Amino acid sequence: MVKIGIITGSTRPARVNLQVAEWVKDFAEKMDLEAQFEIVDIKEYDFPMFNEDVPPAMANKEYSQDTVNAWSQKIDELDGFIFITPEYNKSITSSLKNAIDYIGPEWGNKAAGIVGYGSTLAVAATLSLRQILGNLNIATVTPFGAFSLFTDFENMTTFKPAEIHNATMENVINTTVNWSKGLKTIR
Repeated sequence: MVKIGIITGSTRPARVNLQVAEWVKDFAEKMDLEAQFEIVDIKEYDFPMFNEDVPPAMANKEYSQDTVNAWSQKIDELDGFIFITPEYNKSITSSLKNAIDYIGPEWGNKAAGIVGYGSTLAVAATLSLRQILGNLNIATVTPFGAFSLFTDFENMTTFKPAEIHNATMENVINTTVNWSKGLKTIR
């Protein structure tokens, strides 16, 4: 049994990111795989902007140490990830990049699927995230989930994906779970 964290990629008050994460979790749980899925909401960690002289785990600052320790422990206990990312200015959000940057080794030798959404299906954000994750030794799977703000969201606020995405999402989830099982053997 592997543990897959569904990582939210936005902290904005009016975000739709959590809706997408919840939909992915429900979809994955119906697939009857040998995996546990949980939503890991970066908003709950309330990271200050990463602006340290040394990595936060080495910094001696009380304001971030508890948050960093909790984040480190959560990511370390997971075997793989499905990142839910909106596209902002052809990239991922600063809050997601900030959360990723707070730790390092905890990410390594794990698999990740990516589910993006935006006016252009979050293609640029997905490519950006793949590069970032590759630098942390995370194996990103293909294909990736790609949702349109215009056709998969009602009034751009309520997530209602078209059924045409189901086959792709099954592939993203299956491949993430399978790669997570395989990579678990080398950690």
